[in-house]
Amino acid sequence: MLSKAQLAILVAFSAVLWVAATAYIRFYPAAFIDPVHGVISFVTALPAGWLSVYLTRLVARLEAGQLLPGIAVVGATAMMIDGLVLHFAPATYGSDDTVVRFGAAWLLWGYGVSLGIAVIMAAPAVGHFPGSSADRR
Repeated sequence: MLSKAQLAILVAFSAVLWVAATAYIRFYPAAFIDPVHGVISFVTALPAGWLSVYLTRLVARLEAGQLLPGIAVVGATAMMIDGLVLHFAPATYGSDDTVVRFGAAWLLWGYGVSLGIAVIMAAPAVGHFPGSSADRR
């Protein structure tokens, strides 16, 4: 279970990560419209996802059993911010619709990567992958 303090830290840290990702999209649009840079952005999302999970665990002082719920809070918060901004203020990400669309795809990819990394990182702590048949015994 996450404490109220941890929840507050996770929500705030989510906003920090969202601002950083949004700044990357807005100020480096070539990372999304140039084919080579686009591939590089998706590939580098892997170590960036690992780093974001590691930093989230560190900043919120999450124990091993709190990692998945903590990452879920961060991801859900950032995705809700993205949904609102993409609908009501898409120019926040840039003035080009292609950049906004490809940037949104990169954000979704990053959320999935981070959640997948959190599942892998949490597996040793619980002795198996969360949600596997071992949970139902």
